[in-house]
Amino acid sequence: MSDRAGAGGRRLLVRDLAQLVTPLGTEAPLRGAALASVGVIEDAYILCEEGRIAALGPLRELGAAPREANGELEELDGRGLCAIPGLVDCHTHACFAGDRVEEFELRATGASYEQLQAAGGGILATVRATRSAGEASLKDAVRRHRGWMRRTGTTTFEGKSGYGLDLETELLSLRAIRESGGVATWLGAHAVPPEFDDADAYLDFALADVLPQAAELAVAADVFLEEGAFSVDQARRYLEACRAAGLALRLHGDQFNEQGAIGLAIELGARSVDHLEATGDGGVRALAASGVVGVLLPASALFLDRPMPPARALVDAGAPIALATDFNPGSSFCESLGVVSSLAVTQLHLTPAQALSACTVNAAHVLGLAGQVGRIAPGYKADLVLLDAPDWRYLSYHLGADLVAAVIEGGEVTWSRAAD
Repeated sequence: MSDRAGAGGRRLLVRDLAQLVTPLGTEAPLRGAALASVGVIEDAYILCEEGRIAALGPLRELGAAPREANGELEELDGRGLCAIPGLVDCHTHACFAGDRVEEFELRATGASYEQLQAAGGGILATVRATRSAGEASLKDAVRRHRGWMRRTGTTTFEGKSGYGLDLETELLSLRAIRESGGVATWLGAHAVPPEFDDADAYLDFALADVLPQAAELAVAADVFLEEGAFSVDQARRYLEACRAAGLALRLHGDQFNEQGAIGLAIELGARSVDHLEATGDGGVRALAASGVVGVLLPASALFLDRPMPPARALVDAGAPIALATDFNPGSSFCESLGVVSSLAVTQLHLTPAQALSACTVNAAHVLGLAGQVGRIAPGYKADLVLLDAPDWRYLSYHLGADLVAAVIEGGEVTWSRAAD
């Protein structure tokens, strides 16, 4: 039992769980054999106190201490349910207005991502809609999208700006993400907006006028290093300025072509390089020898009919990986980490345990939250997902299923199927 038992305050006891599963150990990010190391407790309980995990284990070891302690004790019946850590989505574009359903239909006729962008679609189409939405609409959009994520088991999410590409909308986007409880990332180098003639002129503006205020709202900066977006030299300039402003570094890289993103991420000590659909053997070896996490986005690859990232090669080489949805209106309209976990097993050839660790512990590391979320362990935030399934592996086994019975955040039930 935790030495905090009896301290008073709000407490929650989740009891009679069919299974409790959590990545083992205390380190992050996990790689190699440790990525697949999870602990499973049958017929389990979890005691939460003051928003944190206080104790857990087999129900037979619970005893009477929780009821005898001071303070209110709420009990939640977990019979037939499996508890996993709250899922962590470390790559989303949750702040946007409008949709790109017309573009989606055109893609079905054979138009490529690059062709759609050249025709005025793609990122800049969402920029136009987002700029015209206004503050209230953007906040409502992020709240709505955050609700979608929560119902599928995501308790911690990252949200990027990047659909404003001006001062006002970028700052509104970051505020909306923060107010919805998200981890805010300034994706100031997402695309070149139409009012600028070239990427260098836009970066002059973004770094001089937007970065100082964005750095007060965001915890990280991101750049789209890709042909038609930003070059490796432009990305270096942007990221070095962001690092000097106190932001952690992220990169979109190797989505369509290898342009040097992995080398730059390693050079600058970035937390992650995300996508990697085009990464070759050299990139795999380089990531494996580094501390940079490869964030894999299989829903995006599926949505765009692109090759899947080389997950098996990365894991076998010892590279740390994470999984995320890449939720956005144009190339991954998917908010479910459950679906991503299924794709990770069926298409990326990970095991269910590796997939779970990749969207909990390792995703938390990418967001700078290692040791706080991503595990069911004493001292961690009491973020839990209760699955209505006989086995926790249904998270990846049952494709697209309505599996989530309840979501607990900070020791409080924030969503339940029964109350929805």
